[in-house]
Amino acid sequence: MHIKRRLAFLFLLLAYALTGLAAALPPLKFGVFPNMSIRQVIETYQPLADSLSRQLRRPVIIYSARDFRTFAERTREGEYDLLLTAPHLAWLARQDAGYRPLLKYAQPTHGLLVVRADSAIRKPEDLQGHTLARADAMAITALAVQAELATYGLRHGLDYTTTDTGTHNNAVMQVIGGRADAAALGLHPYRLLAPELRDKLRVLLESPPVSSLMFLTHPRIGDAEARAVRRAMLVFETSPQGDAMMQRGGYGGFAEVDGTELRAFRPYALQVQELMRKVP
Repeated sequence: MHIKRRLAFLFLLLAYALTGLAAALPPLKFGVFPNMSIRQVIETYQPLADSLSRQLRRPVIIYSARDFRTFAERTREGEYDLLLTAPHLAWLARQDAGYRPLLKYAQPTHGLLVVRADSAIRKPEDLQGHTLARADAMAITALAVQAELATYGLRHGLDYTTTDTGTHNNAVMQVIGGRADAAALGLHPYRLLAPELRDKLRVLLESPPVSSLMFLTHPRIGDAEARAVRRAMLVFETSPQGDAMMQRGGYGGFAEVDGTELRAFRPYALQVQELMRKVP
């Protein structure tokens, strides 16, 4: 009996030590690409952060930025431990700060060109001489829409003008409010719009598919911990909260990132590098 009590005491002491060690771990900084409003970011990703916190026994705190440029700069400086970003910015994150791809959303995204449901603009060529609202010049879906418009002979800055609004939702509101003639936004943010807002829009053009947002880890997150994060994300995917998140955003679950996949986004990434060199 004495030996059993001693073993029980040692077990409790070990459990206490492990609990203390977990509590002493610094929070994991989860950087989320600011293509949505802060409210939408928190609503969408807090369930994932909470699930990771429980499984990893380490606080996971969501961070974002006021705009795409600031987020890209903070990524380059390695501020985020776990990163969710667009594929062309994932290429830059790997090149500039050594981030390593972890997972991506399985469902590809598309760039959408939308107008008001009652707009006189009926085809892409009708955008001639009009204004296109977009979240940011760095947005992959905006770049994809602009590339698609070029196939219709419309040159950015010459045949139509652009205005940057900060988020996809803001770009849509510019159109609904009559302050812009069209908006370029991503398929996933479009699906996250309230139904009453989608009803006020008409999709005029859809770009070819591009890889969706990607999750990456900073090099300071070791291989073992990166694998633990990946396992925890896959567990979340199968939970009711994870299923709800995937259904609402149309993300299609998590998928592996092909080791060569990021290479296709180098041209877009180089455009972003050029934009980053310019004075804001």
